[in-house]
Amino acid sequence: MDPNHYRFRGVWRLAAPASAVYAALEDVQGYPRWWPEIREVRRTGADSGDVVVRALLPYRLVIGLTATRRDPAAGVLEVAMRGDLDGWSRFTVTADEQPGGAGGVRESSAAGGAGGAGGAGSRVLFEEDTRPGKPLLRRLALPLHPLFRANHAVMMCRGRRGLAAHLAERGDR
Repeated sequence: MDPNHYRFRGVWRLAAPASAVYAALEDVQGYPRWWPEIREVRRTGADSGDVVVRALLPYRLVIGLTATRRDPAAGVLEVAMRGDLDGWSRFTVTADEQPGGAGGVRESSAAGGAGGAGGAGSRVLFEEDTRPGKPLLRRLALPLHPLFRANHAVMMCRGRRGLAAHLAERGDR
């Protein structure tokens, strides 16, 4: 196992139409309004920018993002990452017609399972394949690998909750 290689995968289920979820995720400039760990977004080009991220651990990351795929018909948003993290990240948004649907917000992992009640909504598959670009993070990877993974899990959980609240405030339920 390479302690400097991270693969993340998770599923968010949201009580909002796929088109509204896709639009919110496509608006990277708006992330700081609803995702607590995304502290700042700076546009650097038409399809690129830098995000400043700080989760529970006492360090911040500056990650350059460049859009590599934006496909509303398939519900796919993908970026290449460079800087303090190098790799790629992807959201795939689809309608969720699952029984027990997305009347509330549910989260499940690749291993499955989460609760919820009534109706249809959206399913968001998050995938990321990355390596730290920051030298300090590479040096600390072996002893702190589980802590880095837990930090990412907290960030993603708070992102899901923030997005659900943001969509509900806008009436996208």
